[in-house]
Amino acid sequence: QVQLVESGGGSVQAGGSLRLSCATSAYAGRGVSMAWLRQGPGKGREGIAAIESAGIRTYAGSVKGRFTISQDNAKATLYLQMNNLKFEDTAMYYCAVDSWGRLGLRADIFDLWGQGTQVTVSS
Repeated sequence: QVQLVESGGGSVQAGGSLRLSCATSAYAGRGVSMAWLRQGPGKGREGIAAIESAGIRTYAGSVKGRFTISQDNAKATLYLQMNNLKFEDTAMYYCAVDSWGRLGLRADIFDLWGQGTQVTVSS
């Protein structure tokens, strides 16, 4: 399987920004889709941003206009730029792969997950 390692999480005040990175062992945009999902305590995993093999992106309404997903195939890295963070963005953030290359945010379509990076936003 592709290996995924997230980094870039931390603590930030509301209104601040973070950039998450996901190092992968394969290039994105070659028949797979990749995504960022998050999970708060006692909650299920929520898809927030995804990019499919052709580069088409989709976002959850809760983050649209604030977060941007991107990828660098040369570095085999997925990014999530998070701006104007809100306290409700506090969660463990995961990157994930859908080997079928679908564009979607449902957690159950993803085949492979990283271990996550914690984002904590203070109000």
